[in-house]
Amino acid sequence: MVINRINVDGYKNLEDVSLDLDPKMNIICGENAQGKTNLIEAIWLCSGCRSFRGTRDKDFIGFTKDSAQVGMTFTDSFRQQEIRFAVKKGAIKDKLVTLNGVKLPLLSKLFGSFRCVVFTPEDLNLTKGSPDNRRSFIDMSIAQIKNSYISALNKYNNILFQRNALLKTLSMGYGDESSLEIWDSQLAKTGAYISVLRYTFCITLNKYTNELYNKITNGKEKLELYYQSTVFDNLQGRTDYEGELVEEYLAKLQSTVANDIRAGYTTVGVHRDDVGAYINGLSVRDFGSQGQARSVALSMKLAHAKILKAEQGEYPVMLLDDVLSELDPHRQQFILNNIDDMQVIITCCDSKPITEMKQGKVITMKNGKAGD
Repeated sequence: MVINRINVDGYKNLEDVSLDLDPKMNIICGENAQGKTNLIEAIWLCSGCRSFRGTRDKDFIGFTKDSAQVGMTFTDSFRQQEIRFAVKKGAIKDKLVTLNGVKLPLLSKLFGSFRCVVFTPEDLNLTKGSPDNRRSFIDMSIAQIKNSYISALNKYNNILFQRNALLKTLSMGYGDESSLEIWDSQLAKTGAYISVLRYTFCITLNKYTNELYNKITNGKEKLELYYQSTVFDNLQGRTDYEGELVEEYLAKLQSTVANDIRAGYTTVGVHRDDVGAYINGLSVRDFGSQGQARSVALSMKLAHAKILKAEQGEYPVMLLDDVLSELDPHRQQFILNNIDDMQVIITCCDSKPITEMKQGKVITMKNGKAGD
């Protein structure tokens, strides 16, 4: 999958940006607050996902603008396609979103048409942050491969909300404990399914991250990822998410019900699971340096792209925001000169590393405008 051209105007500080992109490597250079990340964000929104910066729809539009428009043409393995969306002040909810000229009701309806993977400085939280960040990464990755996964997650979260509401009532001495049974059985069925998909995905993710991290570190460090379930002791080779795994999940919920009532929420389940990352046997979260944490997060993102290629037959576009900072020169050059099997768009402030770039296009951003 390759972006041919991107046009942005009025999106935050971006003004009349029109770029033809290199099919391989694209470097967007400029000082801070010039619009580099805004451009990455505008491209990401074309995937149908919410802003990775948490930007609200009303904040898409620049302070001095009345509207924001983003247009993009891209080529997948079948044809060239076009995405456009526009939003006006005073009519934020009435965004105009089109795919190949066909109007869509929501920006999220673009999901699955244009695929990309984004890395941002906040992705350090993949290894250093809370388990929420790692679960979200795994869930988004699976959803890009299996469309029905989002429905399963939403179902689980709805059931969990109801169970937690009842637990809160029980913790205050009210309600009927037997009422938990209906929520337990539903949570166990959906939770077992999610557990299997996450575990299976993590096995594949570990394979690719291990290979990538080995190359990034010249074989000096070994990275291993493990899915850590709060319900199951071992998921290896187990796929019966409609039989034994459901029974085990249900038994775990029932065995912890006293703790749950005291806490007022569900203390075990896929909403509490984690993915552990270890370098040479040591936890990255507890002992990894900033450079190691960034390299691990980058390896996980690149591995996600390779999994998408294996599952869907083509690479997504790789968006790397400020990826070169805090990496040593060897790791910087690995990114610039060895990721040659997909289109990459990188933002950076320091132009020094790109002097040794072997191929690609360099774009300069200044005051929201772009130039070669």
